Order: sequence, then C-alpha cells, then structure tokens
Amino acid sequence: MERTTLDLWVGAFVVAGLAALAVLAFKVGNLSSYNVSESYLLKANFTNIGGLKPTASVRSAGVLIGRVTEVKLNAERYEAEVTMSIDKRYQFPKDTLISILTSGLLGEQYIGLKPGGDDEMLKNGDVVKQSRSAMVLEDLIGQVVAGKAEGAK
Repeated sequence: MERTTLDLWVGAFVVAGLAALAVLAFKVGNLSSYNVSESYLLKANFTNIGGLKPTASVRSAGVLIGRVTEVKLNAERYEAEVTMSIDKRYQFPKDTLISILTSGLLGEQYIGLKPGGDDEMLKNGDVVKQSRSAMVLEDLIGQVVAGKAEGAK
C-alpha cells in the first residue's frame, strides 16, 4: 500500500513539473494569447530593428495591444518595415511615437507605442511616421570607448 501511494505522489509531481515547464515555454516563447480577429494593421519603418521578430508584442503603457505580424526590408528606402496587428479597441493619434524597446532578463524586444495629441486617429494600413529604432549594445559600447579615447588625447 505504501509503495502505491508513494508512486502516486511521484507521478503527480512529475505531471505538475511538466505542466510548469510547458507554461514557462509558452511565456518565454512569447506565445501568450492574443485575438487577431478584431484588429487593424499599422506599419512603421526603422533604421535598425535589433532582434525584433514576428509575434513580438506591441504594448502601450505596458498593456499588450497587438502583435508584430511581419518584418521585411523595404528595398526602396533600405529600412526595416514592420507590420503590426493592433486590437480595434485601442485607437491611436496620427502623431504617435513608436519605439523598439527591450524588457526582461532574456532581452525580449517589443514595440512600444506612445500616443501623441493629434485629433485624427490612425486607420488600417497607415504608416506611423515617428519611429525610434532599437538600441544596439555594441554601438553604445563603441560610443563609450570612442568617448574615453577622445578624453585621453
């Protein structure tokens, strides 16, 4: 009897551990739920997107409002063109600032929207005019090193 009970408890802990690993994998893989059925598309151009990938989250004030659907190179401007699917419940002014930001210990990159004050709202297919590219750690280190070299002269 005792052996059967012990086996039952061990099995329960193994199942609970596997379930916890599955939840962790979905969180790290950025696969949390987002309903795209009621959404509109926005586009933005960036000179550098860093490690931004499709399915990256789009947030405003820390709230998930959409997902990146496509990342491609605009051959005419030689800039990255990012297409996002935004929930229709959230409308943003034409002068909204869009940035690529980093969060978390793993350095997850996401899009951040900071609304402006314009009366006219963005519509399906519009291009956000004001964008701020990703900060690249190597560039920042290079600027610090170059600044110290200038100061030593």
